[in-house]
Amino acid sequence: MKKTAIRGLATVMILGAGWAFSAPALASEITGAGATFPYPIYAKWAEAYKAKTGISLNYQSIGSGGGIKQIKAKTVDFGASDMPLKPEVLEKDGLMQFPTVVGGVVPVINLHGLAAGTIRLNGTVLADIFLGKIRKWNDPAIAVLNKGVRLPASSITVVHRSDGSGTTFIFTNYLAKVSPEWKVKVGNDTSVAWPAGVGGKGNEGVASFVQRIQGSIGYVEYAYAKQNKIPYALMQNKDGVFVAPEANAFKAAAAGADWQHAPGFYEILTNEPGKASWPITGATFILMHKVQSKPATGKEVLSFFDWAYANGDEMALSLDYVPLPSSVTKIIANAWKIQIKDTGGKTIW
Repeated sequence: MKKTAIRGLATVMILGAGWAFSAPALASEITGAGATFPYPIYAKWAEAYKAKTGISLNYQSIGSGGGIKQIKAKTVDFGASDMPLKPEVLEKDGLMQFPTVVGGVVPVINLHGLAAGTIRLNGTVLADIFLGKIRKWNDPAIAVLNKGVRLPASSITVVHRSDGSGTTFIFTNYLAKVSPEWKVKVGNDTSVAWPAGVGGKGNEGVASFVQRIQGSIGYVEYAYAKQNKIPYALMQNKDGVFVAPEANAFKAAAAGADWQHAPGFYEILTNEPGKASWPITGATFILMHKVQSKPATGKEVLSFFDWAYANGDEMALSLDYVPLPSSVTKIIANAWKIQIKDTGGKTIW
């Protein structure tokens, strides 16, 4: 194989756009594909890990649906998904999953002259906007939540994901919990039949559309809103409090997660109770085969995430992801020892 020159974040960002090498990977390179939700932190970790160890991460940010397909097909060393797979699905496909960080999905808005946090929304109104029932920004349902804000009479353009997406899974999971109509008509999955709007590929695509279309609303992982300086809406949580998206709000939502007793680490964190909780919160997950035909490579993948758990918290916090506590990462490392083995049945960790 021709040697891939990975120069930190820049190259990982190229891979984030979906470009991939066709030649087989070097021993000094691990490959993954999937969720765009954690892409900013995986890119940051990859840059630091490369500088520390010389080992590169070739990660394609193609959406959770693509990541699940690629790990099942064994075309990458690990897959990444924001939709946790149910224990029976993991068992059927010979996979294990584990969480890496917790983050938030946020409604982002392009309304001239209105800064981040100006607009307030609740779950019912957000669902009705994405159902296409609320079509104007000065609709009475929005106005009653935003007394004192001069709302324009302009049309709302809904922007959603066009690809299979764990971000969509988290977002639609929340909408299905707060809107019976959404649950019946649209449902909850990585891809749904959207009642309204235009589609963008990846968190990157949705962020780009919202930035370009006046009067638009979309949903992205918070790091994309923060990095691109896109105004976001405050959301009313389960306790009736309007909260802003930030690390402490995501941490509050994840506080009740019982990773120790969750089969296959299956946990969904949307619409959790707590006055400080951000209602559209989720963990993101790594998928690996339990039986590793290339155990040295499998071990290197685990070494990367072990390093990230031990050294990547500040980087995660800088992007407003919530790192997992050491009590949880110890549980994860123990699961690696039990579940991930070579073809002879020997643990690789």
